[in-house]
Amino acid sequence: MSEVNSKYKVLFVCLGNICRSPAAQGIFEHFVRENGMEDRIEADSAGTYGGHRGEPPDRRMRNAAMYRGFGLTHRSRQVSSLDFLDFDLIIAMDDQNYEDLMHLAPSVEATHKIRRMAEFLELRKMSYIPDPYYMGTEGFALVLDLLEDGCRNLFDAIVKAEF
Repeated sequence: MSEVNSKYKVLFVCLGNICRSPAAQGIFEHFVRENGMEDRIEADSAGTYGGHRGEPPDRRMRNAAMYRGFGLTHRSRQVSSLDFLDFDLIIAMDDQNYEDLMHLAPSVEATHKIRRMAEFLELRKMSYIPDPYYMGTEGFALVLDLLEDGCRNLFDAIVKAEF
């Protein structure tokens, strides 16, 4: 856990912070609440690109997530090198996000906090979480399927390792 905060903190990162990473945050927070761990684990999300700063998640992602019972209320922000000080784990949605985070990390030690979301997938093996922005309704459903699986496994792994 970070020394600054007694909670274990997870940051989800995608490109614009309007589809994948806020959905991952919302789903992960659902598992945290469902298991009564709000006082021990928290999550946030950010994007490697700052052009959507302050915007809510994409309407299509909000609707698809709400249909499954996940409320997405996050406002987009850009990831910062300071996030490496505040978060225990930084989860990249795809290889480009991973590479961008590796370049942004302020130290070699900080790079050890970066993991790929795909590492936590069990039900459907993929090497990255695709960006649904241009994929239509099916793309948003696929991403939510992947994130539900990955976030559940990530949550379980954190609880097992930290608590």
